Order: sequence, then structure tokens, then C-alpha cells
Amino acid sequence: MSARWLVVLVTAAAFIATPLLIGSRPAALSDISAAELANQIHRSADVGWSGFVETSGTLQVPDNESFATLAQLLGENTQLRVWWRNAGDWRIDRIRSTGETDLFRQGGGIVRWVFESETATYSPVSKIRLPDASDLLPPTFARSLLQGVRESELTRLPARRFANIDAPGLRLSPNDKATTVGHVDIWADPASGLPLEVQLYGLGDKRPVLTTTLRQFRLGAPPATTTKFSLAEGVRVVYEQSVDVAAAANAFAPYDMPAFLAGLGSRDGEDPGAVGIYGRGPTTLIALPLRGQVAGPLRRQLEDRGNAQITEVGILTPVGPVELLITPFRGRGGAFLLAGTVTSETLQQAAAELLERQ
Repeated sequence: MSARWLVVLVTAAAFIATPLLIGSRPAALSDISAAELANQIHRSADVGWSGFVETSGTLQVPDNESFATLAQLLGENTQLRVWWRNAGDWRIDRIRSTGETDLFRQGGGIVRWVFESETATYSPVSKIRLPDASDLLPPTFARSLLQGVRESELTRLPARRFANIDAPGLRLSPNDKATTVGHVDIWADPASGLPLEVQLYGLGDKRPVLTTTLRQFRLGAPPATTTKFSLAEGVRVVYEQSVDVAAAANAFAPYDMPAFLAGLGSRDGEDPGAVGIYGRGPTTLIALPLRGQVAGPLRRQLEDRGNAQITEVGILTPVGPVELLITPFRGRGGAFLLAGTVTSETLQQAAAELLERQ
């Protein structure tokens, strides 16, 4: 073999091996404290970015018509293409084997575009709603889980490599008697504070029940044209007053939730409306009134589960670290749905307090 060809082969081998070596080498050490890393993550709320996110969930939430999208997000593997300018201007394409559904946030409105049916659904943004794809992105998910965190609940984790970035990590171990969350592990880009992966573990779990990872990303706000929905000719347009069952209940149900429930305060510190969200960090409890036509099918689904428990305050069903409870019918045939990463005792206490108010 001539010396020239030997040089060519060695050079080619170097090009092939370099990415493998970069990906396999240990991540660089970081001396940033857990508290400062958490602060960087909070400050990353204003960082624009675009990229590809993969989520993996094992939570088998009832696949009720009103909660179908939530069941898919929490119980399946999901691929998301994301363009994030800011919290009020973004686009998320959810890619599944059965098709693609895109979400566009445009100021005070949400547009849901279903490619297969060529249907665009417009609805107003609601402060109270069920989680959607935007809540499972590593940056938004991490900041939500760190809401109200105490420094004593944080410890550092060794750095890991994501997309050739040496990302320092932290572990949040909530110190709440009511919680069913064992710990949360987060790794973030040290330059921007943007979280790259989040893993949520239930108490006693050796594997995460929910993982969301930013596989590819680019810092910087994408062009405004990317996140703007353009209505093409022939598209079916639907207008809805509420984005989901929780938003509808909060807007129209004639009910006011208490400021505290089962010892947990309102998550945002404000008096709730018809729907209450309580707790802090990974410990969350939501309570909402359901109409009879929604409560009935959901009740039957919970009853059919092998692990359903009949209690004095309703039917209780655990879904990993998430507990679900639907109360007996009340008033005009409706019921209360309570769900969250709280213990069954906490959920039953909350249900009892609500029923006493009737």
C-alpha cells in the first residue's frame, strides 16, 4: 500500500472515530452548586431555542375521551419538534405513527392543527388546563418541578453529555409528607441554564416513570414566521370556548375551590376558581368539578381497573406515583375529580373536605 493511500485511510478513520470518541468520553466536572444550577434553570425561562424532544412515560392514565391526549403524553413514547420564541409564542409538532398534531401558541390563543383531517381548532389560552405537550418539554417541565423548591432538597449529580454538551445535574428530593415522588433528576446546559433532560421517579422506583430529553437543540429564538399558523384554503376551522375539560370547568362551573385543600396551599398563592391546583414543585394536587356526562364514563373506567379501591369518599385508583379519585355523584349528577402526585390518604382527605362543603 502506498504512503498516499495510507494517509487517506488514516484520515478517514479519524473522521469516523472522532464523533464516537467525543460522545463516549466522560463529561467534564463542574463545581457549580445545586442551588445555583437551580437558579440558572429558573432564569432560562426567557431563552429562545428550537430542537427535537423525546418523551417516555409509563403512566397508564384512563384513556377517556376528555383525557385522551394526556393519556398519550404520559403513557407513550412521543417525539416533538419544537420552535420556542418565548412562553407566549411557540410551535410544537407532535409526531406519532398515526399522524401529526401541531400546537401553535399565539399570544392569548392556541391553535391545534391536525394534519390528517386538515382541521384547525382555535381556543383561548387558559391559566387552568390539563397538561399538554408544552408542559413536557425539558425546560418547562424542569421549571415547574423546581417551583417552590427548598435548597435543602437539592443535591448535585455528576455531569452527563447531551448533544456534545457537558451538562451538570441536580437531584430534587421533595421533603413533603404528602408526596408520592421519590426524586427528580435534571441536567442542564451550563451556558444558558436550559434543561436538557428530566427524569421523574416515584417513591421506591428504580426507573423513571417519566423522562423527557432534548436530543437536538439550537439556542436562539427561531424566526417569527416559524411559529405563526397560516390558514390555508380549504382547511376546516373549529372554534372552541375552552381548550379542555379543566379549562371549561374553571370558566363555567358555578363553584369556588378553597384556598387550602388537605393541608396544601394554592400552587400560585391566589384564591382558586372552580378548579384548584395545590402544592409545590413535584407535589401537585388538582381538584375539579365534572359534569355528569364526563364523570359517568370516567367512573366506569376507574371501576374496571383491577387496582380500584372503593372508599367512603369515592373510587380511588393509583397510576404509578399519580393517584386518581372520583367522588360520588353530587348535585345535578356531577362529581369531583381529584388527581396528583400525592398519597391516597391526602387525596381522600381532600375529597372529604370538598364533600363537606356541599
